[in-house]
Amino acid sequence: MPRPKNNETPAPADADTSKFRAGLCAIVGRPNVGKSTLLNLYVGAKVTIVSDKPQTTRRVVRGILTRPDAQIVFVDTPGIHRPIHPLGKFMVRSAVDVLDGIDVVVFVADGSKMPTREDEDVAEMLNTRVQAPVLLALNKMDLLKRDAIGEITQAFFDLVKHADWMRLTATKRENADKLLELIVARLPEGPALYPEDEITDMPMQFLAGELVREQLLINTRQEIPHSIAVQVDEWEERSENLTYISATIWVEKDSQKAIVIGERGSMLKKVGAAARKEIEAWLGHQVYLELTVKVRPQWRRDDRLLRELGYE
Repeated sequence: MPRPKNNETPAPADADTSKFRAGLCAIVGRPNVGKSTLLNLYVGAKVTIVSDKPQTTRRVVRGILTRPDAQIVFVDTPGIHRPIHPLGKFMVRSAVDVLDGIDVVVFVADGSKMPTREDEDVAEMLNTRVQAPVLLALNKMDLLKRDAIGEITQAFFDLVKHADWMRLTATKRENADKLLELIVARLPEGPALYPEDEITDMPMQFLAGELVREQLLINTRQEIPHSIAVQVDEWEERSENLTYISATIWVEKDSQKAIVIGERGSMLKKVGAAARKEIEAWLGHQVYLELTVKVRPQWRRDDRLLRELGYE
């Protein structure tokens, strides 16, 4: 998928551009530590959705950064957690399986707090399964209290075998460029894996559904986000300047359906308008977006619907 805007990052002044590097970089960590924020920052466009809700990313998403000396294919993964239903199991399995064949791994953690049990699970998986070099990225350094720096840093150092590390704040781009150079230095020399104008290989239909789900995550209550899925049912190019998209929003309860629709359809209109604006920015033309809300009790445990949604 071509980029909606120019995002080329120049090589450092002292880079040896005669030796082009290209490879896969997996971004892993527990939920809600900033993995997707970091990916979008490097790619220069929103190729994976972001919210303050845990487990926002449900599927592996690839974002591509091409610059004069290197091409990095970032692989954003669902947050690794202890699943309680088939959807959660799919998310964790996809995050783990993608590590085979990876050239470098960035373990993103909330560096403002001591490691959690889920951080320990991620570290154990990396220590026992991954052969590629691991870079420890301690994110959210702007929230780190000065008197806790040594204790927290050492706790993460002891947790995972790592080739190098960086403390950063992805939302403010602090030290993100330094981490990027650590990544590039560990990529193998070789030709680009994708055309230089592509920033993701994810289908636009998938991204459109995710952009709708993002707005639902942002605008609905705490009990709603994990119970929502979005399925794009129809995609029709009605003219060169108009795309028609029909999508179903799945929830698990009638009460959730009422919240998503809102009083006199106000919430659904708000979500649709915001998502349509994002989709139009990608496509570069007008979009007619039609949203329908349906109830499927315990859909996260429904193998048939999970397959239809691509969670298999």
